[in-house]
Amino acid sequence: MANNHYICIHGHFYQPPRENAWLEVIEIQDSAHPYHDWNERISAECYAPNTASRILDKVGGVIQNITNNYARISYNFGPTLLSWMEVNDKETYKAILEADRESASRFDGHGAAMAQVYNHMILPLANRRDKETQVIWGIRDFEKRFKRKPEGMWLAETAVDTESLEILAGQGIKFTVLAPRQAKAVRKVGEAEWKEVNDQTINTTKAYRCNLPSGKSIILYFYDGNISQAVAFNGLLNDGKNFAERLMGSFHHDDDTPQLINIATDGETYGHHHKHGDMALAFALEYIDKNHKVDLVNYAYFTAKFEPQYEAQIIENSSWSCVHGVERWRSNCGCNSGKGYTQTWRGPLRDTFDWLRDTLSEIFEVEGATQFTDPWEARNDYIKVILHRREETANKFIATHAKSDVNVNKALRLMEMQRHAMLMYTSCGWFFDEISGIETVQVIQYACRAVQLSKQLTNRDLEGEFLTRLATAPSNLKQYEHGAGVYKKLVLPSKTNLTGVGMHYAVSSIFEEEPENLPLFNYQATNEFFVKKEAGEQKLVLGITKVRSLVTRSEKRFAFAVIYLGKHDIIGNLSLDIELDMFAGMQFRMVDAFEDGRLGDVISIMQTYFGPEKYSIWSLFKEEKRKILDKIARQGLEEMEISLRRTYNRDYPLVNALSNNNIPIPNAYRTTFEYILNADLLKCFLPDRINIKTLERIVAELARWNLKIEDPDRVERIAGESIYQELQRIRSEKTDLKRVQRLNRLFPMLAKFSLEPNLYLSQNLYFQMYQDHKEDQTKQAPKEWVAQFKALGENLGINVE
Repeated sequence: MANNHYICIHGHFYQPPRENAWLEVIEIQDSAHPYHDWNERISAECYAPNTASRILDKVGGVIQNITNNYARISYNFGPTLLSWMEVNDKETYKAILEADRESASRFDGHGAAMAQVYNHMILPLANRRDKETQVIWGIRDFEKRFKRKPEGMWLAETAVDTESLEILAGQGIKFTVLAPRQAKAVRKVGEAEWKEVNDQTINTTKAYRCNLPSGKSIILYFYDGNISQAVAFNGLLNDGKNFAERLMGSFHHDDDTPQLINIATDGETYGHHHKHGDMALAFALEYIDKNHKVDLVNYAYFTAKFEPQYEAQIIENSSWSCVHGVERWRSNCGCNSGKGYTQTWRGPLRDTFDWLRDTLSEIFEVEGATQFTDPWEARNDYIKVILHRREETANKFIATHAKSDVNVNKALRLMEMQRHAMLMYTSCGWFFDEISGIETVQVIQYACRAVQLSKQLTNRDLEGEFLTRLATAPSNLKQYEHGAGVYKKLVLPSKTNLTGVGMHYAVSSIFEEEPENLPLFNYQATNEFFVKKEAGEQKLVLGITKVRSLVTRSEKRFAFAVIYLGKHDIIGNLSLDIELDMFAGMQFRMVDAFEDGRLGDVISIMQTYFGPEKYSIWSLFKEEKRKILDKIARQGLEEMEISLRRTYNRDYPLVNALSNNNIPIPNAYRTTFEYILNADLLKCFLPDRINIKTLERIVAELARWNLKIEDPDRVERIAGESIYQELQRIRSEKTDLKRVQRLNRLFPMLAKFSLEPNLYLSQNLYFQMYQDHKEDQTKQAPKEWVAQFKALGENLGINVE
């Protein structure tokens, strides 16, 4: 570091928690197609690419280098997003953590990562206890993942007030980042007079100390609003060189003291909001790094290196995404996404949640006092259980905080009630335009779960009052009318309990070979008795099982019987209190009737023992319901394919003759042949190899008869996965010439139908193989293999020497 010109680029990487409040998993989100959900989609478009971003050459646009952007910027990730990524995108998760270690080694032990308040709650609108827990949970989550204490913390929407800064400073946080319009006044250290500033007059190249009423202080960085705006919204990311030069050209040349050009945007800007934005960032970082007059740094490094020479006062209750302060999260202030909707629902929703929070706090204090030595201190420490959902962690938590006569189930329910009472304040619930949007439905779902837990704890039903208050929050859409309508139509269908889980288990067991291995998310089923009978397509299952919540340890014992009549026709019954001898008698009669083919008697016996209330395939959780319906549909499609294939095999010579003589092929034949060839096309991508020879025949026939690939997105996805698997085999087999040759034959066929598979993982692996090959000069590969390997690099878009 040889000069006083520094640049810091910050990315705020965040997604709201999307998990079903009861199952603790994200259910399929069709709006994110072709991905399972929005987390998966944005990770593929942004989070993962930034761990291995491409730097292209100037001429052919092929890859020259692959780099981890996170190691050279400042960044924060939402804790709830990282908890998802830890399970669902492990490679990206590891690369993000490694980037912090890499940056620490580069910047004198100061890592690039910042912590974030736990679930993106707007702190100025929260009470003090929630502020404290949000900060403490954010810090503990960071420490668990990054294995160090955070130096800085990101505030949700950079929303700030003095009390929040006091809490940050009290927890050892050294700095935070704000928007330039959040600065009220500044002065040089030692001067008496304050100078009022605004977003255009504040000098954003300086660090500012904010002295707090308690006597503590915290350092503030106000990012460059104009450049940040240009990056996020005005096309500056269209050219990485322009981006870099805009940053390097923003220093004040009449100032020879340390200057920090710092910008902050949503991290999703780099790849999700702007396609290939990660590559523009990678180019800019490389370009700046090669300029010896400017140094790339992170906030933590700059904080440690330079003592602030200026002080600042903040504008209370301000944020980066609402010009009205924090009104976007409590009123119809006019900030919206431009759909023409009114946001008069925001205030009533906030008031409803505040009422619920305060009511739940009263319950927590009264009931918590019977279980914990200090309920609020226990809540702050409950993050340890959330981060390690294991029996021993919960036991340790109980041993530390609970009274000797604790009811463990009640104690854990109290903690979960409080967790959901904070999750319901996730900022995205108010950010967008309509109360029926998925983000707002999500926070109402968390509120619903908190209400349910409160009733289980006290037998006090808050739902009626909650709905009455929700009804004052108007929807823009007639089908919902108001928040209570949204609750009934979009939230209640997701609500479940142990009985609902028992129903799901019973119906699902029809289709599982080993029912006890059936995934039940954060529940567990243990069979005391289970029998399954099959007669052709019909199936019968009977059982007694115990369902247990792995979160609260609540459990119930059920007896069930389910009969499957074929397709999606399922009839089931469930009972909580059937006696063992009665169940044994029922079992004997039902199995006897089933084996005799008397299905009507089976159903009649079920009604006799269980009563008239039934459940069906529609009782399943959303994800499992779709999986089973897809399985049933595939069976029908397989039967249809057999029929169509007979026509294809029988009439192939005829269709070929028609084509050779320029006679139009009847549409019925075209449809049949297109279907069969598409089915065979997908089968070419086998687990152990790609069947290139068959693929070449199919592609030739599709082209000759001018037939289409029906689902190009699916073919692209499967082809991309198969190329990666084939490349892994090439790596393990070293110099297998034929395998490389076969893979190279695939690319012209894909180009023929304008198919563009996702080569991200394959490019990463190839680049690593290429680097290994360059470094290992002890083994000389055959020239023909080297030529084919180089051709493979060109097919993958990588420049090799």
